[in-house]
Amino acid sequence: MHNLGKLTLYVTAFVVTISLLEAFFLARKAKRQGKDYPWHEVTLSLADLAGRKLLALLPLSLAAPVFAFAWQHRLFTVEIDSALAVLLLFLGQEFCYYWYHRASHRIRFFWATHAVHHSPNELTLGTAYRLGWTGKITGTAIFFAPLVFLGVRPEVVLATVSLNLLYQFWLHTTWIPRLGWLEYVFNTPSAHRVHHASNIDYLDANFGGVLVIFDRLFGTYVEEREEEPCRYGLVHPTTTHNPLVNQFEHWVGLGQDMANAGSVRNAMGYLVMPPGWTPDGSGETTEGLRLQAQAERAVAVEAR
Repeated sequence: MHNLGKLTLYVTAFVVTISLLEAFFLARKAKRQGKDYPWHEVTLSLADLAGRKLLALLPLSLAAPVFAFAWQHRLFTVEIDSALAVLLLFLGQEFCYYWYHRASHRIRFFWATHAVHHSPNELTLGTAYRLGWTGKITGTAIFFAPLVFLGVRPEVVLATVSLNLLYQFWLHTTWIPRLGWLEYVFNTPSAHRVHHASNIDYLDANFGGVLVIFDRLFGTYVEEREEEPCRYGLVHPTTTHNPLVNQFEHWVGLGQDMANAGSVRNAMGYLVMPPGWTPDGSGETTEGLRLQAQAERAVAVEAR
């Protein structure tokens, strides 16, 4: 356990150091172009990281009892002692990660945390570790409980998820180009740029962690296009420099909508339906935004 703690510290230090080096490089580049670099985005990401490290000291986790129950009632006991076992664990974890990530975009309760990760208006390596303070108490780790139920030890499952997230660190860049045939199988910076884009055509796409095979299988893969440059941040960009606002503005908005819903049915709709959902169908869900964009394009074509 002591060695694991030291390894985590070294990995965190490495990730932060590389992200700061990138920030200084980008700041110099912006200065040569006569622009100001958004250092507040770096500050918000560092505040997120520090907050999560502190909250990790508290025994707050909805997933822990679920994992314990799944392990107690497991179907098998799986030993990761062969190449085949490692491969199957990797694919199983990737499958679970895909659905966790997709749910984080399509269920507002989970989005309230995940929106923090998408709040930077610039895509940089620092974005990778802005994950939101409330992840542990929303229980998103329960998406990986099926692996525990099948017999993989909880600590092995969590370690595999951590390695998945570590892989994704290098994906949060705008300066790495498309990578040829790798784009067909692996999650790459190009694919992840699309995931972080707020362009209507790019919304809710590329949910994979290491791979994009499940995106291709379930129809959520979208390729980056030169004629459609990525615009980063949220559909309604956040401009706050305040870490508390950054962390909790989506929870406040969700609470206000539920309080003013008028009925339990509508309140639950705000909780479990996609971001932008409203009872009368007038909200700005991904589907609604796309229909609106199609209508505007049709009007523009007719006006020519």
